[in-house]
Amino acid sequence: MRARGAGRGHALVALLATALLAFAPSAAAEPAPPTPTPEGSPDRVVGEVGPEQPVAVGVVHQGFTTTAAAGQVMGDVVVVDLTSPGIRADLLTPGTIAARAPVAAMADHTGAVAGINGDFFDIGRTNAPAGPAVAGGRPLKAAVPHGRRMGPAVPGAEIEHVFAVGVDSVGRIDRLRLAGTATSPRGAFPITALNQYAVSVDGIGVFTPDWGVADRATTLCGTDVDRDAPCAADQAEVLIHEGVVVLAGPPVGGQIPQGDVVLTGRDKGAAMVRSLEIGDRVQIDYSLVPASGVQPQFAIGGSPILIDRVPVAGLDDRERAPRSAVGIGPDGHFMFLLTLDGRQTDSVGATLAELATVLRAMGVDDAINLDGGGSSTQVFRSPGASGVTIVNDPSGSSPRLVPNGIGIYAG
Repeated sequence: MRARGAGRGHALVALLATALLAFAPSAAAEPAPPTPTPEGSPDRVVGEVGPEQPVAVGVVHQGFTTTAAAGQVMGDVVVVDLTSPGIRADLLTPGTIAARAPVAAMADHTGAVAGINGDFFDIGRTNAPAGPAVAGGRPLKAAVPHGRRMGPAVPGAEIEHVFAVGVDSVGRIDRLRLAGTATSPRGAFPITALNQYAVSVDGIGVFTPDWGVADRATTLCGTDVDRDAPCAADQAEVLIHEGVVVLAGPPVGGQIPQGDVVLTGRDKGAAMVRSLEIGDRVQIDYSLVPASGVQPQFAIGGSPILIDRVPVAGLDDRERAPRSAVGIGPDGHFMFLLTLDGRQTDSVGATLAELATVLRAMGVDDAINLDGGGSSTQVFRSPGASGVTIVNDPSGSSPRLVPNGIGIYAG
């Protein structure tokens, strides 16, 4: 008796063939289903759909190629049956939020059998990801202000959007809103940021040991719409140990001790933080509130490009690049991790419109775009192997270090 994941892999061959036939430069400009073009057409030539490669019970990989009007494109997809016993998805991280590591290293360190790179990030500065993140049911970070998101603009996408697998083991596109308050003898202050590389103007951010060693003063630079604007003129920070303020001063870097919390404020938020005195008791409460009402077991930020099998209107159909995406089938049980190679002599990459069209033709209902370009990386571990192998062809001279990703675990 075959596992559902492997059975889905056989069905995927036909779905991939349909996708590749429909793969054209402006395929997603119209929301109507794509019309396959005959194999002999000079505009759309199907390449090869590779053999099914079992990764674990409920997890299968396949490679594929196609030639569109702009040239050949090579891709990889891992299909995951979330209902298969022992199979789960979770966040890959280097250990802290403001840090980077190769996808393969993060997967091997945590024992993942498959993985893909994750969210866009504050490259060259804090290196922290942009959107919300949940790992093992625990909220790690919230979304930066909308105007500070990195990556290509996607119509209708909100910075709070995530791909999540809930405590119900169902995958979905969701939104995670930060709700938080710091209550003290000086009053109750709203929390506007959680482990973010950009604290909103006039806001107060909470930083936990999950943040890492990156300088927290950097998070108070720029505005809600301009990352290159000057740093806030007024800044303040307090360290809270066992619910009591033990240190006050300007924001600094360095690892926050386990169990401690930092409040960092800018502009009007700095005045509120500065009002706290050493010895004050402060109660900090925060949560990431899901729009779906289902608490996420895992979540990662990204921009929706396919909703209810309809590509988002207005997706870019000009710029081709390496792409990464994650999607879910109609029942929320089959999860798709997909990469399309680009900037290679044998693979020209894809536009966001083309990416959405391929995902739809595979049977994906909802999908989000992940970080692409040099970050696009997919890995899996063959049965019996000691570590994962990179199965796509990253466009850089070496795999890019990234702050997070999606890991698939078996057993």
